[in-house]
Amino acid sequence: MLQTADMSASRPLAVVALGGHAFMRRGERCKIEDHQRNAAEISSVLMALVNRNYDLVITHGNGPQVGHLLLQAELCRDTAPSMPLDVLVADTEGWLGYILQQALLNELRRRHVERHVVTVVTQVLVDPSDEAFLRPTKPVGPFLSEEEAAHRKNLGWHLVQEPGGWRRAVPSPRPLHVVQWRTIGDSARQGHIVISAGGGGVPMVKEDNGDYRGVEAVVDKDLTSSVLAVSIGAELLIILTDVPQLYLNYGQPDQRGLDALTVHEAQRLVAERHFAPGSMGPKVEAIERFLRAGGRRGLITDPATLGAALEGRGGTHFVGRL
Repeated sequence: MLQTADMSASRPLAVVALGGHAFMRRGERCKIEDHQRNAAEISSVLMALVNRNYDLVITHGNGPQVGHLLLQAELCRDTAPSMPLDVLVADTEGWLGYILQQALLNELRRRHVERHVVTVVTQVLVDPSDEAFLRPTKPVGPFLSEEEAAHRKNLGWHLVQEPGGWRRAVPSPRPLHVVQWRTIGDSARQGHIVISAGGGGVPMVKEDNGDYRGVEAVVDKDLTSSVLAVSIGAELLIILTDVPQLYLNYGQPDQRGLDALTVHEAQRLVAERHFAPGSMGPKVEAIERFLRAGGRRGLITDPATLGAALEGRGGTHFVGRL
C-alpha cells in the first residue's frame, strides 16, 4: 500500500543544495553509470527529509558536466556548431535533473511513498551591470596549452592560468531573482519534490523592452539556492558538502568545529574571510543572507551526517539568534 502525501497538511519546506558529489565523485570520468549510482545514493540520503514530512526543493551543481560539454564542443568545433554557455547550463539542468528525478522516484517506490518528482529548467535574473561581467574569473571547461590559449585569446576569450594550464574564465554575477520561483514553490507545497536551479540556474538579463536574454556566465549554486529559498518562504536551507561541519582554521593543528552560529556570527566570519571564496565562503554567505531575509534555520553538513544533523547531533546549525 502506497503512502500518499497529505496535501491538506501544512508541512515545513526545505531547500537542499547538493554539492558536486551528488553526481560525480573525485576520480570518476563523468560516465552515465557513475551519475546514476551517485544519484541513487544521494536519493537514499534525502529520504531523511521525506521521512520527517518536509516539502522539498533540491538544487545541484553542474561544474564537471558543463566542463565536459565544453570539451566536446572543442573536439567537434570543425564539424558541429558550438552552443553558448547559457544553453549548456540549461542542457545540464535537464539531463542531470532527469537522472536525479528517476533515482528519487525509484527510492520513493521502494519505500512505498507516493510523491511525485519534477525537474524545472530554471532561469535566474542577473544584473547586466554586475562588475563580474567586467572581470570574468570563474574557470570553466578543459585545460588549454599555451598555443591553444593564445588562439582563444585572439577570439576574445578571457583566460586564467592554473596549475594544469590555461582555462577559459567566464563571469559569475550575483543572482537577483529566480524567474520560476512561484511554480517551484507551488509545486513543492503540493507535496511534489522539485529539482530546480541546477548549476545556479540559467543566467538571464532583461532587455529594455522587457524580454529575457541568456548570457554567457555561471551563477553560484548556493547563492541562487538562498535567493530561491527566500522567495518560496522555505523554513530551512541545507547545503550539503564534503565535510561534516564548518571548521575554523580548517586543516591546521588548531582546527575547531563549529556546531552552531547566529546570523550575526556568520556575517562577522564571512567579513573576516575565515572561509575561502571558492569553497565555504559562498555557502556561509548564502545561509547568512537567507536568515537575514527571514529564513528560520540553516544547516551545512555532508550527506553521511544529514540524518544525525536533523536531530541536532551533527553539522553546523545557523539560527537568527541563540
